[in-house]
Amino acid sequence: MTTLHNRRAASPVPSRVLPIVGAVLAGVTVLIVALATLIGGFDKTAGGEVGVVRNGGWFDNNRVRQVIPAGSARTWTGLYSTMHRYPAQQRFYTVTADSSRGDRTGVDVVNTPSSDGVEMGIEGTIYFTLNLDPKVMAEFDTRFGTRQFRGVDGELRYAYDGDEGWSSFLDAIVRPVIDNDLRIQISKFRCAELVSSCALVQNGAQRAPAATPGDPDAAGQANNTNIAKVQEAVNESLPKDLAEMLGGAFFEGIKFNLARVTLPATVQDAVNKAQAAYAAVSEAQAKVAQARAEADANKTRQQGYDACSACAQIDIIKALPPGVTTYAPGAGATVPLK
Repeated sequence: MTTLHNRRAASPVPSRVLPIVGAVLAGVTVLIVALATLIGGFDKTAGGEVGVVRNGGWFDNNRVRQVIPAGSARTWTGLYSTMHRYPAQQRFYTVTADSSRGDRTGVDVVNTPSSDGVEMGIEGTIYFTLNLDPKVMAEFDTRFGTRQFRGVDGELRYAYDGDEGWSSFLDAIVRPVIDNDLRIQISKFRCAELVSSCALVQNGAQRAPAATPGDPDAAGQANNTNIAKVQEAVNESLPKDLAEMLGGAFFEGIKFNLARVTLPATVQDAVNKAQAAYAAVSEAQAKVAQARAEADANKTRQQGYDACSACAQIDIIKALPPGVTTYAPGAGATVPLK
């Protein structure tokens, strides 16, 4: 009887413990969520990127909160904030005249006409870095980090969405400025002033030989000088045009390196054929000159034989093949050779 009473007296104890345990578990869960949220309010940047932080709380605005420099320590960015990461090191943008060599089909290719209407292929690279001043970066993110750009694959991306997003931004915003500067500068020169062989296939064939054997080194030096002028002019105009078109000096250290200027495939084929034709003409002229020289030599030799008949016989004997022991010039005359 006593045992049964004790058991009944002990039964209310678990009913009081369970609510306490539940409350503790709920408190721990809330604490974990709070800690996770608090920890999520910290962020940092890698060595090659700068971060633009925007507010994102439930009752907060979406303005730029701060700019975190490259290679930062863990920094408090606020609860629910987002960070847009942009490249902090030097970047480059390459253009080519050959569609098979570009990293992105059809995007890297640049062709622009010369003053005489020939489509010139341009190959070069633009080097630049982002202006990392916090105020400038905040304005840059407001202008270009709040909209998406369509990539070559048709997908829409933000400029901070990795390399693909950054390339999509450059293609949409920066590339048209580069193309315009190149078009303006290339249009100041005739085709032959940039590629001397272009003169071989242009109207006015009388000028063609001047581009070939006369002084090719001088023609090549003139082309190099003109290409250097194009490069220098682009380096002078591109920073100004980019700042004007983008609405601010967002890029620094802008340098354009013009690698070479090429001809379209069809024009280059015509040049190759013209050069082959000129080579054939030169070969024929060389053969004519050789024949004339041989004729002059024979004429002079004959005059010597007329003055010295014995000399002719001596030369005949010298010309005999090895192994001949007797030479019979005719009329029963023989000359022993040994």
